[in-house]
Amino acid sequence: MSEAPIGLIARFRDILQQRFTPLFSTFPAAVLATISPANPVRRLARVLGYTVLRLLGHLFQPIRNREDLHGKVWLYVVSPNNYNALRFIKEARPDAVLVAGQGKQIKEYNQEVNRLSLRRKLLYYWQYPLVLLGLARYEGRKVWRFFDMIFYSIGYYEVYRQALRHYRPRAVIFANDHNDDPRALLLACRAEGVPTAYVQHASVSAYFPPLGFDLSLLEGQDALDKYRLCGPVRGRVELVGMPKADVYLDQRNTAPVVRRVGLACNIHDPLPAITETLVHLLGELPELTFTLRPHPSDSRDFEPLRKLLPALQWSNAWEENVFDFLLRQDALVAADTSTHLEATLLNVASIYYRFSTNQVTEDYYGYAAHGLVDQAKTLTQLADLLREYSRAKPSNLYQRAAYYNATLGTANEGHSQALALSILTNWLAKG
Repeated sequence: MSEAPIGLIARFRDILQQRFTPLFSTFPAAVLATISPANPVRRLARVLGYTVLRLLGHLFQPIRNREDLHGKVWLYVVSPNNYNALRFIKEARPDAVLVAGQGKQIKEYNQEVNRLSLRRKLLYYWQYPLVLLGLARYEGRKVWRFFDMIFYSIGYYEVYRQALRHYRPRAVIFANDHNDDPRALLLACRAEGVPTAYVQHASVSAYFPPLGFDLSLLEGQDALDKYRLCGPVRGRVELVGMPKADVYLDQRNTAPVVRRVGLACNIHDPLPAITETLVHLLGELPELTFTLRPHPSDSRDFEPLRKLLPALQWSNAWEENVFDFLLRQDALVAADTSTHLEATLLNVASIYYRFSTNQVTEDYYGYAAHGLVDQAKTLTQLADLLREYSRAKPSNLYQRAAYYNATLGTANEGHSQALALSILTNWLAKG
């Protein structure tokens, strides 16, 4: 059933919820610079570039989808991680099609994803000054700091409503609930009466938007508890475990001691601190093999680190799945990343160690607080903990993940995809 559309400013407060959380503006300068430059002139330059390359560029970019989108189950993706989270549905359902916005980069999967035209997005930029002034009443100076992010979000809602009316999909299934484009599509679905479902693709935090889908397939109780902190939970919720981990759970690490240690980092982790950590660990623990895995979105120059530490091994996130990387490790060291959960599920000893000093993000996912992982607060503690693990690694670490993965220890362990598909099939049949 369709819902009455919400007002213009309320709509953009919903779409841009993540941009105005206390967390977002406290990101390290280097992180924010990749999203929204501190220099207003550079922000304006990005807006102009977006206007020319995207808004005007879309007018001349042909869309030739490989599949018919009419009446299908849409799997809406905004990243390779989203693609990997929903691919099992595509493989199981002949009526499922992968869909993304016209210019969205899904990297190596670009050619496999159907596109929704954004050509008419340009027609709605008359709203921009109204949105800026309206949001300023609620968010104050943050609106001017992030005027570029607001600019990018204009028009998604309207063009997605038009696409929904044209194609009339049977349902839209999401794997992202907080970026501006999926949030706009979610609101468009409500306005057009299109059923929505959500498959959790990574750990969540209390800074996420309220859970707002007709059906939400969450990994475990942790996710549901966090979403309850975000606001009222809408629709039906089922706990199905982690579908993407199914094929790996029978390959759990059984090594009695730690010999191979992986370090995972992302743009939130300062490069000097990463370098300091690795120099210390390789010097203190020369008998261990260390492998660094930067996040796929981390485009920083790591070449100086390669030259400084020739013994350090590397994992290319574009070529090696995170689970395949973890299968080659006995222990993991990382700060705020859901890789901790994936490591623990594979019985890899995981240690929470913060490379940055941002207090807002400390134990962002609550892994240390809930005992999923051990924590080291200093380099000395970190080296000591790894040294201890090199003598004897704790056993059955994966059992710690039961709060995060509802199928552990049940008949559905390793069968989350089948469980999720069964629930989706029944839900769609009733819709």
